[in-house]
Amino acid sequence: MPRKAKSPAAKAASSASDAKIRIQYYRSFIATPKTHKQMVRSLGLTKLNQIVERPDNDSTRGAVARIPHLLRIIE
Repeated sequence: MPRKAKSPAAKAASSASDAKIRIQYYRSFIATPKTHKQMVRSLGLTKLNQIVERPDNDSTRGAVARIPHLLRIIE
């Protein structure tokens, strides 16, 4: 059974979800709480000054907002 074509509203929503943010891990998490270390690792960051691209959504922005002293968003 063929799929239906996406409506214009659905196309706009999917293109907005394709937005990416670049996150830089610029400060060590030594002597920080365990939860901060877990948050850095959950974003896929393993080395200092590493930059990763993640989807620009509320969950990613919330994770970065919890540890702004360790991460920065690169525009």
